Amino acid sequence: MATRAPDRPAAPPGGPAPRSHRLGRRGLLHRLDVKGSPYAYIAPFFLLFAAFGLFPLAYTAWVSLHEWTLLSDTQEFIGLGNFATLLQDPYFWNATFNTLSIGVLSTVPQLLLAIWLAHLLNRPLRAQTFFRITLLLPNVTSVVAVVVIFSQLFGRDFGLINWVLSWFGLGAIDWAAGVATSHIALAVMIMWRWTGYNTLIFLAAMQAVPRDLYEAATIDGASKFTQLRKITIPMIRPTIVFTVIVSTIGAMQILAEPLLFAATTTGAGTMVTGGFDREFQTLALYVYEHAFTNFDFGYASAASWVMFVFVVVVASVNYLLTRRMRGGVG
Repeated sequence: MATRAPDRPAAPPGGPAPRSHRLGRRGLLHRLDVKGSPYAYIAPFFLLFAAFGLFPLAYTAWVSLHEWTLLSDTQEFIGLGNFATLLQDPYFWNATFNTLSIGVLSTVPQLLLAIWLAHLLNRPLRAQTFFRITLLLPNVTSVVAVVVIFSQLFGRDFGLINWVLSWFGLGAIDWAAGVATSHIALAVMIMWRWTGYNTLIFLAAMQAVPRDLYEAATIDGASKFTQLRKITIPMIRPTIVFTVIVSTIGAMQILAEPLLFAATTTGAGTMVTGGFDREFQTLALYVYEHAFTNFDFGYASAASWVMFVFVVVVASVNYLLTRRMRGGVG
């Protein structure tokens, strides 16, 4: 007769946990690791953004609602008074016009030239690495050096630009004295610094376009310009949208170029005013003037918030316009 095997004794209270419990705990840790690790990896960015982005933005909004100056120890709450005064200030609207004018004059030709240069560099060329590195050199050059050199080129009396124009019988132009001329000079500086940077971004996107499309277009007799218009531009449309938005935001925040251009051409006394008659004072210079010259932080904060709204609106409009570009190949 078969004998019944004795039951396995239970694990002592201080002994190891059953295998099913260990597997369950390990599975729980695995699920937490899979689902929680991505949030832990991106958490430092959001923490830094909250500390150095959202908090200053919210605090600036709070300051803009007060009469807040360094000349007084009390901060009086005045609501939207700073905004009402700002919208009635002709100097503010002059700075807005200057910002938009310089932004358009620098951004549109810059991106068109960058696409054309990237299209040329996308072909088989000798010393491609040399040309790509050369395109990036203006961007790594100090902005102070760039403005000083271009201020000399656009000099009224001994500038190279006026010397070349004299060949065609044109008189000397005081580039810093006029609205249109100063905007053109600043736009050229900005284009020289950032065209190569955007060219490399477009070039990286073009190299991801399948070569079969170009080969088929060549067999069909399409010219290089037709291939650029019908194949390259539609295929890199997301990159174009990105560069348009980033360039627009940068153009709305121009500060160093007009500040240094005024210092080297019209004198240090007009640095924050953008010339004697505010010919090229931008929104960033307007905020700088009221914050660090007049020490009116409440008014400067209000101007900063309106500037922020303008940047969002202009970037959104550019996004919608570029998104509506007809895509597709052919």
